Amino acid sequence: MTAMDRQHRIIVVGGGAGGLELVTRLGDRLGKRSRAKVILVDRNPTHFWKPLLHEVAAGSMDANTHQLEYAAQARWHHFEFQHGALTAVDRLRKCITVAGCFDDEGQELQPVRELEYDTLVLSIGCVTHFFGVPGAEQHSLALDTVEQAEKFRRRLISTCVRAQSGRGRTGAHGRSRVDIAIVGAGATGVELAAELRNTAHVLNAYGIHKLDPRQDIHIHVIEAGPRILPALSERISHKAHKLLSNLHVNVLTSERVTTVSPSEILTASGKRIEVDLTVWAAGITAPAVVRNFGLPVNRAGQVIVGPTLQVEGDSSIFALGDCASYTCVERQTVVPPRAQAAHQQATFLFTALNARLKGRAPPAFRYKDRGSLVSLGDFSAVGSLKGGLVGGSMFIEGLLARLMYTSLYRMHVMTLHGLRRMALDTAAHWLRSRTSPRIKLH
Repeated sequence: MTAMDRQHRIIVVGGGAGGLELVTRLGDRLGKRSRAKVILVDRNPTHFWKPLLHEVAAGSMDANTHQLEYAAQARWHHFEFQHGALTAVDRLRKCITVAGCFDDEGQELQPVRELEYDTLVLSIGCVTHFFGVPGAEQHSLALDTVEQAEKFRRRLISTCVRAQSGRGRTGAHGRSRVDIAIVGAGATGVELAAELRNTAHVLNAYGIHKLDPRQDIHIHVIEAGPRILPALSERISHKAHKLLSNLHVNVLTSERVTTVSPSEILTASGKRIEVDLTVWAAGITAPAVVRNFGLPVNRAGQVIVGPTLQVEGDSSIFALGDCASYTCVERQTVVPPRAQAAHQQATFLFTALNARLKGRAPPAFRYKDRGSLVSLGDFSAVGSLKGGLVGGSMFIEGLLARLMYTSLYRMHVMTLHGLRRMALDTAAHWLRSRTSPRIKLH
């Protein structure tokens, strides 16, 4: 078939928050009407909203009930799903290479494939950056995927059980103790620390361990900068620090980790922190494969894009979300790697790609900071709202902040399924929570 005979092919690589929202809307508008062939490529078969991974790690959310099958979403919204990891981009031939897929026994399910594109959108997110710290990658866990979060949850329960049976470490007065270190005090680190304190109490209530949830289970948050939540305002940082202290979380600032081993962490100031479990949440970088595509990237490996989110030097390739680096012209600031940025970019690209198919030049993307919210589990939430009815910036905390934080995920679900299904989904999860343990125990 010649280019004039077939449909315009739009390939979106990465089914994260922004990528899945984009293909869903494109499928409903273009795929349903056969105006374009919309294809989603992802290395995983299911979607999970990444900002909630800390709740999976702490056991307060069952990932199985919140995951979405890409194949089902594709069927409902008129796009095609290709399972496999992106391994190469041939810009001259305008095609990508997708790796083969294998089952749990190593049997090949799908072979290596080449897919042609007319428009390519990269939305492959970022992964944890270990900054070359000795032992960090080998002896700590990241929270990039559901599998990693589940692995940490299982290790947490096992560590508590061993400590209860006297097979773990002992502290003062010969009491068994568990030490959990979280390296990095961004939103993920702070939210995980609060959730873990709640988990310690719930595991004790269910009899999984008889340790004192505050005195025997120690949670350490280690931040290289002078304050926690460095990307947010000082007021939010100060309030969150105070709330963590009230939860008996040991917050260490201006402490740069130099070595990680299975049983301890060393810092540049000479501190030695004994640990049973370590979570690394200190930074992000684009997947290493991105550097092999011949695209312009920054120091973190993120693809550099212009005002239309098109890759510099190639108008047929766009990038959005955490894997993209865009500097706002008006403010000369880089759009932060947040879910709200991915959502805004997906909304923008839906309009831009529709214009592109009609032969019109895409408009310029403008990021609007709507504020930031940080959840401290059942204990509290803190953050700020910007723009809209607020006008400037308004600090919020407590129940209102908690409700606003929860609504962010519900808005994502509504974008994928519509208002009616979002309401039904919310009701179903509420009913399930009435008959399930507060913490996933298996």
